Amino acid sequence: MHVFEAIRTRRAIKKFDPNYVMSEEEIKQLLSLALEAPTAFNIQHWRFLLVRNPEIRKQIRAAAWDQEQVTDASLLILLCAKLSAWEDRPERYWANATQEARDFILPAIHNYYYGKQQVIRDEVMRSCGLAGQTIMLAAKAMGLDSCPMDGFDYDAVGKIINLPEDHTISFMIVVGKKAQEPHAKPGQLPYQEVVKIDRF
Repeated sequence: MHVFEAIRTRRAIKKFDPNYVMSEEEIKQLLSLALEAPTAFNIQHWRFLLVRNPEIRKQIRAAAWDQEQVTDASLLILLCAKLSAWEDRPERYWANATQEARDFILPAIHNYYYGKQQVIRDEVMRSCGLAGQTIMLAAKAMGLDSCPMDGFDYDAVGKIINLPEDHTISFMIVVGKKAQEPHAKPGQLPYQEVVKIDRF
């Protein structure tokens, strides 16, 4: 599927075929594409938690206003982020770069994030958003459907999944085969209202 078509036809699907099971090859392909999403300083601070245990998925569904796609979709991905990734051996993120690039970028990473908790949090949320859109468009291109979800109790889900202290949850995405066509798009704002030139 052409990327333009994937963008135009991707929808947030609410009803999934509970009998459809993604293959291991499909899952690996999808998540490998997600790893191509950009991150600031190439830190790659996203962490993708695949929830496969049916009992854990039931617990998450209960913490997600009983939304059926949590258990019915083939794949449940929690897009989490490691807040401390910027200081966790950052040389790994630039291992294939020139020495000159490493000498410049590693101090820059430290200076950009050190002591700036809001900057760190904002950055991981942006990165998870980029990875999430990559997942949804890749899923559509693979003939699958998806739904991004933030309607859940973050603290409760964090406890269910044993979220490490230096991690945060951005949102979750379900992927599978739709069981029902979505309603028509509810309405898009006009181009002129949302696209501005130079200044507001």
